[in-house]
Amino acid sequence: MRVYLPATTSVLGTLVDDGRLRGPLTAFAVTPGLREFYALSDAGADEEELEYAALLAAARASLRLVDVDPSAARRRVVLAADVPDAAVSDIGDPDADRGAVRVTGDVALADVASAHVDDAEAEDDVRAAVNVVLEADLGSEDAQFVVDQAEGHELAWYATQEIGALLELL
Repeated sequence: MRVYLPATTSVLGTLVDDGRLRGPLTAFAVTPGLREFYALSDAGADEEELEYAALLAAARASLRLVDVDPSAARRRVVLAADVPDAAVSDIGDPDADRGAVRVTGDVALADVASAHVDDAEAEDDVRAAVNVVLEADLGSEDAQFVVDQAEGHELAWYATQEIGALLELL
């Protein structure tokens, strides 16, 4: 199953240094709940659009992780990984984000298909969003506007063999 793991640049460093991320991990995937939501709001959404929605949910979760990691660059990071279906379970919380899942085992660097990271030009918007993302989660329209500015930046795609070089440039 393809999952999208919210991360930070610090987490990327751990992945490169240790060759794995220790589970359990929260991730996002195309779940029945995500499919149901899009069936109601965008009945024509195909699998690729649903995967993109899961990636965007992971990018929003990355903002929350950056908020609690002062050593991380102010950039959203998402890892796309392929894990066994048996290693993925529903979070079981009706208040969890659509598509949120639990990956019960470790995720090895070899399981990672790609990394998606904000470019340097997004840093100011991400920094501002990190400061208010929890307020946006609680319904503040002003905070949501700030988060929307950060989410307006497209994440750049990196192959796994490029992650080390990316970290050196940060």
